[in-house]
Amino acid sequence: MGQRWNNAPMHTSSEVSWLLDGIEMFATVTRPDGDGPFPAVVFVAGSGPTDRDWCSPLIPGSNGSGRLLAEALADTGIASIRYDKRASGPHVRENLPKLIGTMSMRSHLDELAAAVRTVAAEDFVDATRIVGFGNSEGTLHVLHYAMGADRPPFVGVVLAAPPGRPVGEVLLTQLALQTAQLPNGDDVLAQVRAAADRYAAGDPMDPDPALPESIRTVLAAFDTPANLPFARELWRESARDLLPELSIPALVLIGGRDLQVDVHADGDPLRAATTGKPDVTFAFPPHANHVLKHDTRTPAEVAASPGNGYNDDGTVLDPESLTIILTWLRSLFGI
Repeated sequence: MGQRWNNAPMHTSSEVSWLLDGIEMFATVTRPDGDGPFPAVVFVAGSGPTDRDWCSPLIPGSNGSGRLLAEALADTGIASIRYDKRASGPHVRENLPKLIGTMSMRSHLDELAAAVRTVAAEDFVDATRIVGFGNSEGTLHVLHYAMGADRPPFVGVVLAAPPGRPVGEVLLTQLALQTAQLPNGDDVLAQVRAAADRYAAGDPMDPDPALPESIRTVLAAFDTPANLPFARELWRESARDLLPELSIPALVLIGGRDLQVDVHADGDPLRAATTGKPDVTFAFPPHANHVLKHDTRTPAEVAASPGNGYNDDGTVLDPESLTIILTWLRSLFGI
């Protein structure tokens, strides 16, 4: 059972599952107390092995923002579903051999569509009031879904930390911040850019063996057979190219403490691309990080923390971000 938020009703969570292309997917449905029908949100996690709660084996801690957001929404009368991608969660080892060569933007879209169908079929959910809520890479999948047809439609989308530049460019900016901390940072960054140039030209990333292991691992992941062809498609993707085509309301949030997606480098092109679209609302909460946690540390302090401290015990959702999200959703849903 969950805790009360602003004296709102209690909530309950349960696990659901379904088969997609012969692989069982698992998700958590969180609902308010009562009969409903309730509006619902479908959460889509960020990149890599990030699971339904927005936790990752690459980041210490289990205090994921996905779970915290789902519980806060339920306590204000909004149901949700959050799912493990087939390449994340506790079943990833058994799933990966089946995914080699099949992972793509389309396969991620199929996962999201299955989650939407699952929550829409719940008798306590109002299938005419469903919103897609993506974080980072997840925002791209939400946008692709929202612009499709022949499936339960979204009535709006929440995009937390959407890349306003191509993903490859965002990654290079992140790696530049890491290499700047190294004594030979300029040389390391030159090797990183050389690998990225090879990849952009259609060749293997082939990172220099002399690169620090953490950086080499990030680059090599784009060539891992289990990640292809998805990784090459993702490299060129940008919310800037998708958002102008959206025909439903959108809330875009980029935190002032986000070290991966930047208020200006990403937010400015997104705002420019949506000029004249009154249904797109932008918010830049100053103390929110990449996963909408409240963070007042300096960038150096964040970089020195394992996994940036995103999911450490005691971390909390940024109150301003949560208020913005709940206010926007309440208005959209009419609750």
